[in-house]
Amino acid sequence: MKSILFIATLLLTAGVNAAPACPALLNFSLTDIHGKTRSLCTYAGKVVLVVNTTSQCGYTGQYKGLQALSDQYGPRGLVVLGLPANDFGGQEPGSNVTIKNFCEVGYQVNFPLFAKTGVTAANANPLHEALAKTTGERPRWNFHKYLIDRSGTRVLSFASHVDPQSKDMVQALESLLKAKPGAAKLAQTGE
Repeated sequence: MKSILFIATLLLTAGVNAAPACPALLNFSLTDIHGKTRSLCTYAGKVVLVVNTTSQCGYTGQYKGLQALSDQYGPRGLVVLGLPANDFGGQEPGSNVTIKNFCEVGYQVNFPLFAKTGVTAANANPLHEALAKTTGERPRWNFHKYLIDRSGTRVLSFASHVDPQSKDMVQALESLLKAKPGAAKLAQTGE
């Protein structure tokens, strides 16, 4: 009898400490900037900001704002994911090593960066494909932003020109950080 109670206690304790289930929008693996495969399920339960980045664009200065958001809101559950892409204007021609060094030295980026990838319909990585299907919006240029809620069911879309620290972005971010997972299904803003 004692062994059955012990096993039941272990099972209940494991359920309490279990990580959040992986939502479909994060149920992908991508290669990070260091060449390692990373499961995006790691970010389940967090507010996730996905940005297609470049090193040679008029919006490249947004790295500073993205890092500021990561620093300010990371402790509250935000994770910024940078996905470099060379899809628009050939503005990310460098290797992953070059991109990593550019981001770390020029903008002190320490949020997760992934290997150079595609974001357009012709060659979108699986995450961007899912985000485009969910919101009905694909990136039209570099630094398009998708903000995913903690449950992975609500996605806000922000056009490239929207500064990461703009009033609209910060209000949306604050709202998603306060909301409980699963509170809403889908919303869009942007383009």
